[in-house]
Amino acid sequence: MSARLPVRPASSRGVPDRPARSRQRMIVSKPPETSIPMRSPPLSPDAARAEELRRRREAESEAALREIDEAYRQDQMAEFGRRYGKPLLAGILLALVALGGFLFWQHRQEQERERGSEALVTALDQVEAGNLAAAEQGLAPVLAEGSDGARALARMLTAGIAAQNGNARRAGEEFAAIADDGSVPAELRQLARIRQVALQFDQLPPQRVVALLADQARPGQPFFGSAGELVGMALLEQGNTQQAGALFGQIARDAAVPESLRSRARQMAGLLGVDTIEDVREVIGQQGAVPQGEAGPAAAAPAAE
Repeated sequence: MSARLPVRPASSRGVPDRPARSRQRMIVSKPPETSIPMRSPPLSPDAARAEELRRRREAESEAALREIDEAYRQDQMAEFGRRYGKPLLAGILLALVALGGFLFWQHRQEQERERGSEALVTALDQVEAGNLAAAEQGLAPVLAEGSDGARALARMLTAGIAAQNGNARRAGEEFAAIADDGSVPAELRQLARIRQVALQFDQLPPQRVVALLADQARPGQPFFGSAGELVGMALLEQGNTQQAGALFGQIARDAAVPESLRSRARQMAGLLGVDTIEDVREVIGQQGAVPQGEAGPAAAAPAAE
């Protein structure tokens, strides 16, 4: 009895075994199925008419709501106008009137300043020409209707004209009134005080002169030179030579003081024993003299020949 050979499976006959992963790669995937949208079935004529009627009603409702909102806003505006319209209109008109009045006032002020400036310039020209009466007459409108600044300048010019006419008493009183007027600018008040004291120096006691000009007779003040000179002379009349000499020395050393006033102060300080000369050559050059050390050899040269 013959032996049977073992039978191999059909899948392994003549074909080598492949791993399971290779067999999986050979599987072809099917493309995904695309879904086709379903169309709604057409409406019947009755349903279409009902849908159209519904849309019309929605549109009419929206239009009615808009009309109601517009009417409500108009009612609110009308109520606001009835309640606040007249006061608001009155306030606007009042503001316009106030603005117009301010612009008119500003225009008038500018015109007055221009007229005052022209009158002052004309008066100065008349004073320089020697027509004092015409100058004083031209200042009369400025004194009556000019601005505060123009009126103060006109008062100063009027007092100066009185002084030039020889009426020192009237001029001194006018300068004193200007100096005591708080509405006048401070610089003009200080200048008016100096002019008053200068005109009334012989009539005023020395202590009164010192009291009137003590604040101005200090270094740094705008009229230190003029005020200090008057105070120094008053101190001399009081017999206070040491203080007077020191004051004249300060005036002589102050570069802001005019040179003519510094020269007078330098001479007064020298008479009182105060040395104020810091640079001899500069002082001699200002006085127009030539130092002897420089002119001596040159002048002596012809004599030596």
